[in-house]
Amino acid sequence: MTRHGKNCTAGAVYTYHEKRKDTAASGYGTQSIRLGKDAIKDFDCCCLSLQPCKDPVVTPDGFLYEKQAILEYILHKKTEAAKKMKAYEKQKQAQKSSNQLESQSEEIQKVEKFKSSESSIVSKPINPFTSGQSKDGEAEEPSAAAASSSRTLPSFWIPSLTPEAKPTQLKKPSKAVLCPMSGRPIKMNELIPVRFTPLDPGLDRVALLNRQDRYVCAVTRDALGNSVPCAVLRPSGAVVTQECVERLIRKDMLDPVSGDKLSDRDIIPLQRGGTGFAGSGVDLRAKEARPVMQA
Repeated sequence: MTRHGKNCTAGAVYTYHEKRKDTAASGYGTQSIRLGKDAIKDFDCCCLSLQPCKDPVVTPDGFLYEKQAILEYILHKKTEAAKKMKAYEKQKQAQKSSNQLESQSEEIQKVEKFKSSESSIVSKPINPFTSGQSKDGEAEEPSAAAASSSRTLPSFWIPSLTPEAKPTQLKKPSKAVLCPMSGRPIKMNELIPVRFTPLDPGLDRVALLNRQDRYVCAVTRDALGNSVPCAVLRPSGAVVTQECVERLIRKDMLDPVSGDKLSDRDIIPLQRGGTGFAGSGVDLRAKEARPVMQA
């Protein structure tokens, strides 16, 4: 077979493999790839540090954080909001003072205009037959220099006459701290402590980190992982599987660990499978939108 016969134009069919190969080489078309395990956050890892949590807390939306990491994040955002509010108040005060100066200058201009108009008033009547005429009886005409000066445009190349960029107007910042994952307001008193049940209580932390399955359900003792939907019970902070919630807990709506009465708000589904490199949730495919080559 000749070299020409190996090209995609030689066959009667443009195969899917050849189309994908040409699309990747040309730089056109949306690229899609399945994410590997190294790009997926474990269900028991912090959404900020991406490391296994030592003192985990969960938000009402089900996002897990290390307590120290999320508290530092909230304090940092509050400090940043305070700085922005201070700059906004400073700008507001500067605008108020500038408005006062403008109003004062307008009042001064009105007074000067009134004085000039009053000073032109004469006590004796003016002869209408002699006004506007020169001594020789000829009507006076406005000078050409005065007319040209009124039509003279400013020289835009002079530095003092060039337009200047006005300072950026700051908007009033919001005092609410937003969750880095859900984008909803988050508060310290809304964070719920989470208590994972280790697979073997005799193992230390290093051994737990090295094991693939580190935690189990607090009720059924099933191994927990990214492939197992989990939920957090608000009163006790225990982590159980969604299957346990549907089959056992929802029958009497009691916390099996603490014995407290539960409501739908007290059962928080635990978010899983997302990092900063991948979309949050269980979607394991990443897409990159690129220009499409039209036919």
